[in-house]
Amino acid sequence: MSVHSPLIGIVSDDVSHPHSMHMLKEVTRQLSARDRLPVLLCAATREDFQSALRNAASLPLGGLLFLSSPCQDAQEMVAHLLPSLRAVHLCPSNSAGADVVVADAYHAGQQLGALLLSQGHQRLGAMQVQASDTPPRQVQGFIASLQAEDKTLHAALHAGALHREQAYQAMMAYLKKTRAAERINALMCEYDELAFGALQAVRDFGQGAHIAVVGFDDADEARGSTWHLSSWAPRRDLLVTEALNRLLDQRPDHSRAWQQGELQVRHSHHGKYVPGEMLQCGCAIRH
Repeated sequence: MSVHSPLIGIVSDDVSHPHSMHMLKEVTRQLSARDRLPVLLCAATREDFQSALRNAASLPLGGLLFLSSPCQDAQEMVAHLLPSLRAVHLCPSNSAGADVVVADAYHAGQQLGALLLSQGHQRLGAMQVQASDTPPRQVQGFIASLQAEDKTLHAALHAGALHREQAYQAMMAYLKKTRAAERINALMCEYDELAFGALQAVRDFGQGAHIAVVGFDDADEARGSTWHLSSWAPRRDLLVTEALNRLLDQRPDHSRAWQQGELQVRHSHHGKYVPGEMLQCGCAIRH
């Protein structure tokens, strides 16, 4: 397996997800600029990934890039089945030896928390994909921002999957079972895809419910008039550049400038109608 091979394996458990699609587009663009070609290894389960690696063993791959991980021991499987192949993860990894290049999600969570707190929201919650003993980094940062203001997380919601419909169902269930006076008035979502489902649930529930919602990833839809979602945007171009520099050139940038991102402030963090420019949009937060 040579780093000079034009073929680079791209691992994803779901390329239909907006985040994976954006990352794949950027990876393909930058690989093309380096005269390399992507080979997609799509695997939703551990068994699928194991089979994909065995099939890839016949290819002269120059390395692996993980857009998402199909299982917790993915890095260990690569080390076992393709021991000479370098791998870089453009996603979180539980493997101690994994080379990970991800945005500073903790800082993103802190910024999103500060944005919601600046609006005077008193009861705040978070929605993440899966329940876990250790929350995702953006949720950890969000909780830290609340603690800094002597506030606690009032609700921890779990969608169960990174799908809008799952988030919709989780939010709707919460609205139905929680008394109006006890409901959160602001929600931070682990990803924009969850935020869209949560916003839609608030709109469909009606009954005067107003909940501010913010997300992470700045998906294309976030900018549209349907959502006007306030979200934290990672620099995908810098992340991919850093990952390829490590994978192909063994040249890491220890300054971590590639972890930067930017808070995109729109309307959804208000939680209710605000006079002015909101009059011109179809923001889902309005009823």
